[in-house]
Amino acid sequence: MAEDKRMSGRKFFAVTVLNGAITIVEAVGGLLSGSLSLLSDAFHNLGDTFSIVISYIAHRISLRDEDERNTFGYGRAQILAAMLNALLLIVVSIFLVVEAVKRLSHPETINGELMMGVAVVGLVANLASAIMMHRGSKHNLNMKATYLHLLSDTLSSVGIIFGAFMIQWYNVTMIDPIITIIVAVYITFESWPIVRHTITILMQGAPKMDYDAIKRDLMQIDGITSVHHIHVWMIDENRIMFSAHINMRDMLLSEAEPIYHQVEEVLAKNYGICHVTLQAEDVRGRGEEMILNEDLNQQLIKRQNED
Repeated sequence: MAEDKRMSGRKFFAVTVLNGAITIVEAVGGLLSGSLSLLSDAFHNLGDTFSIVISYIAHRISLRDEDERNTFGYGRAQILAAMLNALLLIVVSIFLVVEAVKRLSHPETINGELMMGVAVVGLVANLASAIMMHRGSKHNLNMKATYLHLLSDTLSSVGIIFGAFMIQWYNVTMIDPIITIIVAVYITFESWPIVRHTITILMQGAPKMDYDAIKRDLMQIDGITSVHHIHVWMIDENRIMFSAHINMRDMLLSEAEPIYHQVEEVLAKNYGICHVTLQAEDVRGRGEEMILNEDLNQQLIKRQNED
């Protein structure tokens, strides 16, 4: 998180320029050499350039403070960018596979020497970009999606160099579309978990947690007699929110506050939860389920009001 906040616009700008330049070089090289893998990598790099711009804009938006319009802040701008970038990778990969299959049926003459030279230039530029983005990708889905774009380009360049070697020395032109397919499958395999994770966050999904263990830990705090109606959700990949109803013995508010602090400490230390909201109750709701069905909850409230 701290690394993400320190990420400079200068670094994004450098990576954008590198990707833009290599896109032009690979596109020209691909057209002149007849290499589909070079052209596909150029197309991929063009998508990466847009991806980096989107990531940077989302990064800047996410640094805004909470306000009346977004009381949880703007962190999810990066989640949206991560999902968009990962989906873009998958779409591009599908397109590349389709084109590669067509090339398998109709192989073309390829200039292996020119293909090799352009691929080496691409490898150096892509590797430099990936190194610059690596550290920021460890704890940030937005940066990870951008890093995967760059890493996939680096691997693609390695594959293209190998393909150029096989074409130049053994005239195996079939290797060009095969490498394209392999790289596309790898990109899809790495991108899908990001799409799935971002959807979970945007749907206010909960991280994997042992709710029985949470209840046991909270019940060990003196003054708490029951825990129910728990909600856990993620604002982004680093912030977990928690709310619950807790039954407590009858006490003064000044006596309840130290218990609240203990709950916050236990949840932060054991489960990485950063924000806790508690509703204290005496006997209301005691015995209800940890995860309460809202329809059942409304029925219980109606029944209590009728009584």
